[in-house]
Amino acid sequence: MNTKTDFIGNIVAEDFRTAAIFKRHGIDFCCKGGRTIEEACHNKKLDPERIYEELDALPGNEEASIDFSSWPPDLLADYIEKTHHRYVEEKIPVLQTFLDKLCKVHGERHPELFEINTLFNESAQDLAAHMKKEEFILFPFIRNMMNAKLSGTALPHPPFGTVENPVNMMQHEHTVEGERFRKIAEITDEYLPPADACNTYKVAFAMLQDFENDLHKHIHLENNILFPQAIQLEKEFTVES
Repeated sequence: MNTKTDFIGNIVAEDFRTAAIFKRHGIDFCCKGGRTIEEACHNKKLDPERIYEELDALPGNEEASIDFSSWPPDLLADYIEKTHHRYVEEKIPVLQTFLDKLCKVHGERHPELFEINTLFNESAQDLAAHMKKEEFILFPFIRNMMNAKLSGTALPHPPFGTVENPVNMMQHEHTVEGERFRKIAEITDEYLPPADACNTYKVAFAMLQDFENDLHKHIHLENNILFPQAIQLEKEFTVES
């Protein structure tokens, strides 16, 4: 992809994550996608170099090669919060805007869009509450356990009794989200846009699929690595006492 010569519509089609950047700068990638970035910026009196820099800054997929199981739990909690929680917070408002637009423009011909929109808004609300519980209750306790272990001090008794209690709650909420996105994937025929889909339609479905993929990584890191580590760490304090 050559961001300086390709048309905006082609750039978005190749990497839908770029749609959020164009939207943020008020650049129409849908109906006016047959322009270069320089042409679009000239019309809106924007600096194209700023757009190029933001596009170049989009991260690659380095996560697959990382051995997260070797990380200490406090570091892993930091990573999840700064990577996956932040991703959710950034993508939710963009997707909500796109889905609202699709319902208004295409809802009559594709009534399933209203159910997709409802399911995603339910997910957005529940994920916001879920992440706050992790950020303000569970993750701080995991960090406190690591600090106590490293300093050789006693572990303060948590208000929730044992770390397994919030862990069980988080795992249940993960299951709910997984089922919700399985339903969205089913309704969208595995995120396949219809034949009459415009660019916004295609981007919204691609973003939904990426959102689900990121959620799977997010849940995997917590359910399969972080939470078992936290439970084991707490047991070490029990044995010592």
